[in-house]
Amino acid sequence: MITTDNTRHSGLRLAAGVLTGILALYITLVAFGNITDFGTNQQFVRHVLAMDSTFKDHDLMWRAITSSALQDTAYVLIIAWETVAALVLIWGTYLWAARRDDTFARRVSTYGLLMLLLLFGAGFIAIGGEWFAMWQAKAWNGEDSATRVFLLSGVALIVNHLPAGKESAA
Repeated sequence: MITTDNTRHSGLRLAAGVLTGILALYITLVAFGNITDFGTNQQFVRHVLAMDSTFKDHDLMWRAITSSALQDTAYVLIIAWETVAALVLIWGTYLWAARRDDTFARRVSTYGLLMLLLLFGAGFIAIGGEWFAMWQAKAWNGEDSATRVFLLSGVALIVNHLPAGKESAA
């Protein structure tokens, strides 16, 4: 079976658009939830930053942020980042669906996906998980969720950058 460049290119465009769209939907719902139900995840952020559910190792507790003003500022910055990432990924999804300029769609999607990788990888896994020892907490541990989003974002980024090269006869 011989496939044309256009068929392969359309399949990659579809995969990139769908993956970008899934992550756009996800982060939109997360941002919307955090805005409309501010208090739920506010408590999560406060507990992680305060390190009040960790092993309370004296050598680590100096890292804790107990100021509710600083905790809330961090939470608002997270929500702002999520909101911008959602808008960028929605735009990227639209560009993939419009089928006009794959290079521009790839660029916009890449920015949004990198925003998710930074938030979930650097923010939640590295800083929350390691610096604030979130991995020690039973009730206030978001590392599994963050890892899922981080991995899905990485897969989407890879698919967004797969070459649309020529296929030969099978």
